[in-house]
Amino acid sequence: MTRMTRPFASALAALALASSPLALGVAMAKDLLVVDLVSEPSSLDPHKQWNPDSYYVYRNVFDNLVTRDDEGEIVPQIATEWSYASDTQVVFTLRDDVTFHDGAPLTAEDVAFSVNRIIDPEFASPQLGQFNKILSAEVTGENEVTLTTDGPYPVLLAQLVKLSIVPAHVVEEIGDEAFNEAPVGSGPYRFGGWQRGVSVSLERNDDYWGEVGVFPAAEFRAVPDAATRVANLQSGASDLAVGLDSDLALQLEGSGTAKVLSVLTERVGYVKLNPTRAPLDDERVRRAIAHAIDKEGIVQGILGGFDTPVSQMATPAHFGYVEGIEAPSYDPEEARRLVEEAGAAGQTLSFATSPTFDQRIVQAIAQMLNDTGLSVEIELTDMATYLQRVQSAPEDQPFVAFGRWSCACQDADGVLFPLLHSSSSWSSLSDAGIDTRLEEARDTLDETARLDAYREVGEFVAEEVPVVPLYQAAILYGAASGLEWQPTANESLFLNRMGWSD
Repeated sequence: MTRMTRPFASALAALALASSPLALGVAMAKDLLVVDLVSEPSSLDPHKQWNPDSYYVYRNVFDNLVTRDDEGEIVPQIATEWSYASDTQVVFTLRDDVTFHDGAPLTAEDVAFSVNRIIDPEFASPQLGQFNKILSAEVTGENEVTLTTDGPYPVLLAQLVKLSIVPAHVVEEIGDEAFNEAPVGSGPYRFGGWQRGVSVSLERNDDYWGEVGVFPAAEFRAVPDAATRVANLQSGASDLAVGLDSDLALQLEGSGTAKVLSVLTERVGYVKLNPTRAPLDDERVRRAIAHAIDKEGIVQGILGGFDTPVSQMATPAHFGYVEGIEAPSYDPEEARRLVEEAGAAGQTLSFATSPTFDQRIVQAIAQMLNDTGLSVEIELTDMATYLQRVQSAPEDQPFVAFGRWSCACQDADGVLFPLLHSSSSWSSLSDAGIDTRLEEARDTLDETARLDAYREVGEFVAEEVPVVPLYQAAILYGAASGLEWQPTANESLFLNRMGWSD
């Protein structure tokens, strides 16, 4: 049974009407790039949240110390170069020609402020688990900042790809809440406006220090209904749509007005279980759920074969992917036996999800779990509510939640640490041994030692099943035929890397 909150249902209806081709008219693609997202951003403060619909927007407003090029290599952005003063200190030399959108120069003080803001436990960033090995950021020269870590940190640069630079003077003057409402960055596009529940508009930064975008303006709209996103593309009311499934992608093939762009990402689809809540505190029930899910059937029957089943919470695109991990196989009879043995038949489990995710998969998994004798109720909420629930205290997190995780860092640390370490707001697991192995893996530059640690974590996940890895996700975009853009594995929508041809 699917439960949908009344306000959310009303919002869906209003958005479907507001985003229909007749209501919006045809987009002037050369002057305005229109992007249809699944949900509106939950935050435009880059330190407050990191989820696809937020990241798609704010990554164009802000610059980071480093970034990835289209080939996936880490390259300079605000930092021009960096060097290791020791195993625990990295010195970054910064550009001296960057200004924020309010005209103020971007300084070393802003860089240090941004790093120290996101690592402050009182700030409570959902990204804290990815940066909490950084002890401090200090200005050590006019255009120099030194980061100190609590030990060797092999994925520091890979994580810094996601850490945006915010202006200290603006944040301190107006406060966090107001900054989220009207963010100021130094990126290729400046914030234009936010019509809550409908769209966020951006304007090109013609004074950008780097490559200036070809589109004078962009609009990111919240369009929860995937069929409406496809219809908008086909009518010319939008130029780019995210979150298409394989069935809708086929509708665009041969349309003449739109095309499908796809890439295999580092994102892992998974089902997260909460071992603090009965009956999931019984390992037999968790294993039953793992045996009940037909990963190959989901990939081939629902996802059109674009994606690839995985047996661990990592993909071949990650450092830390370990060959030979064997997860519980698809075995519905064993699943039913385990549920019966544990005395869990008939017990009700809520299954948290959001429109951002492919509901065909959620419904298929719910049916597979129901077939074991469990009683699963799908709880569909907007993305902001979903995120609030899955990042709450373990005892308040959902029994079961569907997710698709990407760290944009291509390292297993960015997946396993936030989802499994007891210090993370995303984790409902508390296991001292796993905490130790995850800490050891991020505390050494020895790649062999790191792989050994991740092998143990992978084997633990396969045996104890706090989470069920499903598949390495391919992402499918719908694009106007004139849009020139190649999507990348880290799922960034850099507007200044896109072009247009009539």
